[in-house]
Amino acid sequence: MTTTEATLTVRQQPARARVLTRALPALLLLLLALASPLLAPRAIDRPVTAPYGPADDAATLGGDLLGRDVLSRLLSGGAPLIATALSIALVVTGAATALGILAALRPRLGRWVERAADLAILLPSVLGIMLIALAWPSGGRLAVGAAAAVLGIPYAVRVVSAAAAPIAATGYIETASAGGERLWYLMAREVLPNLRSTLLALFGLRFVEGVYVVSVAAFLQLGPQPPEADWALMIRENAPGILLNPWAVAAPCLAIGVLAISVNLAAEALAPARPTPETPL
Repeated sequence: MTTTEATLTVRQQPARARVLTRALPALLLLLLALASPLLAPRAIDRPVTAPYGPADDAATLGGDLLGRDVLSRLLSGGAPLIATALSIALVVTGAATALGILAALRPRLGRWVERAADLAILLPSVLGIMLIALAWPSGGRLAVGAAAAVLGIPYAVRVVSAAAAPIAATGYIETASAGGERLWYLMAREVLPNLRSTLLALFGLRFVEGVYVVSVAAFLQLGPQPPEADWALMIRENAPGILLNPWAVAAPCLAIGVLAISVNLAAEALAPARPTPETPL
C-alpha cells in the first residue's frame, strides 16, 4: 500500500464512523417504532388510572383523558405515523425525480411541466388536504397521505429540475445523446447518480414535511380517529389536561421532534461530502 492510499484509508475511517454515528439515531428510532407495539406494558384502550392521572406504578407516564396508559399508547402510536410519512417521502421523491430529470433533458416538455407545477403550488397545502380529506371522508389516514403526496410533488419537481438542468447541459450528456443513447439510459445512468446529494436532502425534507402534514391533519380531526393510538392525535386529545399530566402531551411532542431531527441528520450524513477549502484537489 502506498503512502497516499494509506492516508486516504485513515481519512475514510473517521468519515464512515461519523456517518454511522449520525445515521444511528434514526435507525434505532425506526426499529423501536416498529417493535414498540410488542413492548407496550398495558393495553392501549383500557383505563388503568384516573383521567390525566400522574405517573405511578400503574402508568409510568401517567394517564390520558380516559385514564389509559400514556406510555403504551406512545409506544403503539409511532409506527403508523412513520409509515405514512415514509410513504409520502418515497412517492414524492420518486415522482419528482422522474419528472424533474425528464424536464431537464427535454426543455420543451420541461416548460409545460414547470408551468403545471407552478399552478399547483398556488393551492395552499393545508387547504388542499382538507378539501381531499373532506371529499373522501372514509379515506382516513390514506386520504391524508395521498393528498400530501399529490400536493408535495410540484415543489419537489421544481427543485429536481433546477438541480438537473446544469447536468443535462454538460458535454458528456450531449455526447451520449448524440451517440444515440435512449432517454431512460440518460435519466437513470447519466443524470440520476449526480443528483444523489440533492435527492437525499429532498427525501429528508419530504419526510419531515410528511410528519408535519399528518400531525396537523390529525390535530384538525382529519385522518386517524379515536380510539386509535397516534402521536398527533394524542396531542390534540390530551391538550385540555396538560396541566394535570404534562407527559400526555409532552411525550408525543418530543417523539415527533426527535424523529424529524434524526431522519434529517441521517439523510445529511448519507449525502456526499461537499468540497471545502481544506479539501485537497
